[in-house]
Amino acid sequence: MKKYAVIVAGGSGSRMKSVLPKQFIELCGKPILMHTLEVFSRFDNELSLIIVLPEPQILFWKELCNKHNFTVSHEVVAGGDARFFSVKNGLDHVPDDSLVAIHDGVRPLVSSETISRCFDTAARMGNAIPCFPVYETVRKVDGDKNVMLDRSNLRLIQTPQIFRSSLIKKAFEQSFDEAFTDDASVLERTGETIYLVDGNRENIKVTDPFDLIIAEAILQNSTN
Repeated sequence: MKKYAVIVAGGSGSRMKSVLPKQFIELCGKPILMHTLEVFSRFDNELSLIIVLPEPQILFWKELCNKHNFTVSHEVVAGGDARFFSVKNGLDHVPDDSLVAIHDGVRPLVSSETISRCFDTAARMGNAIPCFPVYETVRKVDGDKNVMLDRSNLRLIQTPQIFRSSLIKKAFEQSFDEAFTDDASVLERTGETIYLVDGNRENIKVTDPFDLIIAEAILQNSTN
């Protein structure tokens, strides 16, 4: 099956305390979103890349590509009012008989091994969701009470979440629900079983200044 990746990049810079949307903030000299696209291009240079951006940001992105001489081939699609609708718009450009990865544009540290595991599992099982164990103690708060949870049964969910495109496109025909916190939750609502695979610990979502420091250190270490 042909492989696609829909890279969703609709974030703002509010938690970064930046007027610049976080996907455009520079990391080791170039925008975070460019690092993310390069990871997928290195994994498979025949992978069809689709990025989804808020329509007002598309021209600025093209200017950034010219500024940084960015040559990774990709298609740009206008997003919607919420992530759900942005993903749906991206999926409209993916044929039914393929595998599609849906990935956060501000996760530039996903490993090729994680991407490979997800594609391999999705080809066999229909979907694959990368995850990572919870190492710290977790407590659930309910009003003024709280209780410790068994962390051995908990996983942190990452992206890329990879699906047979026919399954996930059908799932996104549902009406939007605030309970859809990721793409797996959209598919799960249709009755499909979700399959978890190992992610990589470095695959953080860069959302605040602390994350930026961590990501920069990891990238610098990986190139030394």
